[in-house]
Amino acid sequence: MKAMILAAGFGTRLFPLTIDRTKPAIPFLGKPLVGYVAEYLAKFGFEDVVVNLHHQPESVKNALGDGTDYGVRIHYTIEQPKILGTAGALDNARHLLEDDTFLIANGKIITDIDIAAAIETHKKSGAIATMILKPNVKRERFTIVETVDGNITGFGDFARPLTEDEIKDVESEIFTPLMFTGIHILEPRVFDYIPRGVYSDIVPTFYNPAIAAGEKIAAHVTDANWFELSTIPRYLDISLQMMNGANVCAGENCTVSGRATIRDSVMWDNVQIADDAHLYRTIIADDVKIEASEVFENVAIVRADMVRHCEEIPEKALKGYIQGENYIVPLI
Repeated sequence: MKAMILAAGFGTRLFPLTIDRTKPAIPFLGKPLVGYVAEYLAKFGFEDVVVNLHHQPESVKNALGDGTDYGVRIHYTIEQPKILGTAGALDNARHLLEDDTFLIANGKIITDIDIAAAIETHKKSGAIATMILKPNVKRERFTIVETVDGNITGFGDFARPLTEDEIKDVESEIFTPLMFTGIHILEPRVFDYIPRGVYSDIVPTFYNPAIAAGEKIAAHVTDANWFELSTIPRYLDISLQMMNGANVCAGENCTVSGRATIRDSVMWDNVQIADDAHLYRTIIADDVKIEASEVFENVAIVRADMVRHCEEIPEKALKGYIQGENYIVPLI
């Protein structure tokens, strides 16, 4: 069985960390984020992995190479001149996927979901597709996936936090919505629903029409660990959670003065921290220099010259400001 990693996105909510690379290529605890996904798939026996590219494609190629370092063989597909959406990405790769059951995984997740168990669910169900779902206990802003008796029946609105009245109403049944993990198993017959040359997401192109046509879409629900790194605050929180109590994760060639204080922070490569600097809950990108006595808390920092030379700041990006030679993005 082949797998496909979706790695074509722009990463606008992670800007400016994605200013010189696409979202799956950002470093995460010592390796590219997409490298974790490749290793994860290799652990479950996937050898051939398709990776779609669009935005800053060389950053993903530099991160993954031919896949040897991660235990897989990589086959790249290019989406040009514009990004195709998940359905379009499948159409663009159908010559690599249409001969057997295949799996799709988002390139921005860290998880220990048991894929073997999900494949078993898929095989037993006889479904055209199986979506791996997870209870959205925190009611974060993910689309609600509706199910009946182990089958997906539709897609609702974004989940929302409970109101105070709903929490106080002890007689009401508290519903925990299900959310999609970005991992699904598909039969080649899905290509019957995906037109050639489509520019679209997979829900309106395949899932909704398939459900309307009476196709079985199975749900595999799991409580396994799953993290999605789509925003800068989420990137920092998840990094700290997975650092096993360490104060700092440092990349290559970083120098920190013995008189500096740095806690709960992530440094990429070639970072320099000068005397009496104080950093708390910070992300410090490649080649950043923190000057003596500078104090930062709950920020991401990149070199200011990178922002000065970029064409535009994405609308969804957190707002930042230039201070000296650095561009500072407050996270709260």
